[in-house]
Amino acid sequence: MRTEKDFMGELQLPDDALYGIQSLRARKNFPHHSHFFEEWYRAMGIVKHACYLTYLSFCRAVQQKNLESRLPSPLISSEIMDGLVQASIEVSRGEHFEHFIVPGISGGAGTSINMNINEIIANRALIISGHSIGDYHYIDPILHANIYQSTNDTVPTALKIAMLNLLGQLEQEINLLRAETERLETASRNILRVGRTQMQDASPSSYGILFSTYSEAFSRDWWRMSKCFERIKSVNLGGSVIGTGIGVPRFFIVEVITHLQTLTGLPLSRSENMPDATANLDSLAEVHGIIKAHAINLEKIANDIRLLSSDIASPGEISIPQKQIGSTIMPGKANPVIPEYVISCVHHVYANDEVITSLVASGCLDSNAYLPIIGHCLIDSLKTLISANKTLKDNLLNDLKFHPTVAAHKTWNSPAITVALSPFIGYYKASQLACEMKNTHCDVFTANQRLHLINPDKLKEIMRTENLLKLGYSLNEL
Repeated sequence: MRTEKDFMGELQLPDDALYGIQSLRARKNFPHHSHFFEEWYRAMGIVKHACYLTYLSFCRAVQQKNLESRLPSPLISSEIMDGLVQASIEVSRGEHFEHFIVPGISGGAGTSINMNINEIIANRALIISGHSIGDYHYIDPILHANIYQSTNDTVPTALKIAMLNLLGQLEQEINLLRAETERLETASRNILRVGRTQMQDASPSSYGILFSTYSEAFSRDWWRMSKCFERIKSVNLGGSVIGTGIGVPRFFIVEVITHLQTLTGLPLSRSENMPDATANLDSLAEVHGIIKAHAINLEKIANDIRLLSSDIASPGEISIPQKQIGSTIMPGKANPVIPEYVISCVHHVYANDEVITSLVASGCLDSNAYLPIIGHCLIDSLKTLISANKTLKDNLLNDLKFHPTVAAHKTWNSPAITVALSPFIGYYKASQLACEMKNTHCDVFTANQRLHLINPDKLKEIMRTENLLKLGYSLNEL
């Protein structure tokens, strides 16, 4: 064991632990079961790497102009900086993640997150430099690993990088799901079904029309993702504690974003008002609101398919793949587990939205103390929706089956089919047909044979699939 100390006292740590006393204090103070997301951890490594590269550029500029004597402390040596750079690269790759012990939910606006990263990088750099872990006289987690940085600029910047990467994945999954619904739309273009309002038969339609509404909804979701990128591409890195850049060389503030752009390949920019970007997190709430809109579409569509494929709708017009047994007591039962999983996921997103909304609003003056849980909920929602999109496409829609004969039989026997006759025989005569069908459980053709309300040949013409599905009617058709 090794001993580390700060102004609060001493703590014992394992000799090989890359985390230090600040991380251990956080772990003891925040005994939550949640795990910090590796995506955010990797992004912290990228941010640190950008900061170190910028510091090296700053060092070269100082040395070229012979200004080192004006600094309050000597420039950090190239050997130490090389170790810090290498360690930050390793963190950006996800290495040493087992030494990140701060949970997903913590207090302190992210200071514990930043310090855990600083301690991992400092101790790893010590190893690279041939020194012992904990030898902070040579490489210090604050003086060196945190040079010209603050929790309030590094942690939210890393969060936005993690979010942008996950938004890219979500955008891709939404597009794949949209393409699958478009395929099903084409495949079912002429498969009749009864359109329903308030869960009652309402008007003839088709499965192609129904799936076109799903495809259109996912197209809107896909388009909205680009708005998310726009909302969070500006960052406050270099702004220091409250966005004013206090204590940070102007050279560093101007140059660090360029290095970050190069390392991430993302269209990042420095916020035009870094104090605003530090104090106000409404853009994060806005982005979550946008992805919540996608969650709403997922729930509606999953609910539709769950209902249409259920035994309540028997005989079924569609069937979904059976993925696993549904009961330990009812033989042969298979439940709609994929729609249920998707619906569960989106309600989890709704819950996250409430947390984010409330805590973004709880920011106070120049910063927001609740960034850790806000970020945790955002990443959680993004990863949850990525999984929901993927399983909905792969494990449900890919093998969804239509049963055209059953669907057509239900359509011809539904009183709702008489909506198509109103332009030709009027509402009240069409109502007579509807009542006859409902009372005697017959199809529209049989009901008309009894009531003689329209010429049978004209009825057959109107009831042709292409005529039922075309947009409205013209006076020439009457």
